[in-house]
Amino acid sequence: MAFVTAFYFGILLLTVSNPTSASSSKECDFPAIFNFGDSISDTGGLSAMYTPVPWPYGISYFRMPAGRYSDGRLPIDLMANSLGLPFLHAYIDSIRANFSHGANFATSASTIRAQNTTFFQEGWSPFSLDVQIWQYNQFKSRSQLAYNQEGVFEKLLPKEEYFSRALYTFDIGSNDLTAANYINMSRVNVSYALTDMLNQYTAAIKDVYENGGRSFWIHNIGPLGCHAYILDAIPLPDDQLDQAGCAIPWNNVMMDFNRILKAIVVQLRKDLPLASFTYVDMYTVKYTLFSQYKKLGFEHNIRACCGRGGKYNYSRLSRCGTTTVVNGTESIVGPCKDPSAYVLWDGIHHTQAANEWVFKQIVDGKYSDPPIPLRMACHKQA
Repeated sequence: MAFVTAFYFGILLLTVSNPTSASSSKECDFPAIFNFGDSISDTGGLSAMYTPVPWPYGISYFRMPAGRYSDGRLPIDLMANSLGLPFLHAYIDSIRANFSHGANFATSASTIRAQNTTFFQEGWSPFSLDVQIWQYNQFKSRSQLAYNQEGVFEKLLPKEEYFSRALYTFDIGSNDLTAANYINMSRVNVSYALTDMLNQYTAAIKDVYENGGRSFWIHNIGPLGCHAYILDAIPLPDDQLDQAGCAIPWNNVMMDFNRILKAIVVQLRKDLPLASFTYVDMYTVKYTLFSQYKKLGFEHNIRACCGRGGKYNYSRLSRCGTTTVVNGTESIVGPCKDPSAYVLWDGIHHTQAANEWVFKQIVDGKYSDPPIPLRMACHKQA
């Protein structure tokens, strides 16, 4: 725990940036993606495990629920397509799954630290980051045993060499910060919680490295203080909201997490010199979207497209896709007329239109450290 503590008190307030050029201009040839995370990148894990994501999720692209918490594609889908790879199948989805070009271990409601509760009590996924890493390690060993038997497995599982050449993507931590009321904690307690959380994050990355991973693409967490479910759950006075309508105390916690994570990535480059690490500033990208939404062609920033009730069109009792009774008549909580006009889909997650805009900002490396595009993320910092 001393590792992250030193960073928190010694480097937290510094801007860590050493944007050197990539060691080569040659594009990478990523044959696979292995993803770890939560609902931001879940392509069907939680749906395979529990109750499927209901209609109208998926309405804008798949025309049906597709296990994604959006009306369409997620950034991880767009990343795969941009690299010429198919959409990632969820690791625990056994129906029509093809893992020849990678696997997705993310599940909605996942956290870095295991939560001391069950899914049915508090709604947190049992597949915390450490469990996702266990699943990856088992997938790697068992998939090769099956692949070497040839037959149908050659078409459904990755080649052994793919594990060292693959892109390993991480996007997790948001749920840890909403699982506890950090804005009412003392600075010392917040520091302790972030320290423990990011020590576990570091251990997970090192585990993947020890098992052959070499190219890491790591997202920091976005401004959750701009999301309807946060704004609705803990109403704040106007002087604690910024010009975009976002909760300042919540976003401050997100920025603390991100500053430590960036420092850790810098240290990982030193500790694991054979690997490449790209840190992607999703917070800045997404906050730009929330704060400049009209300029960027959106009509609503903190109001949900799919929901019912309240200032933000979000209610925990009438969530998107749930059945409610109004004046004795049952109805499903449905979407707005034009999801592409909204940043938020269900008050928690982004619309496909927002995801597409975000991806366009990050794919060329403009918000990355080092500033290299996705296709060159296999190159180490010079």
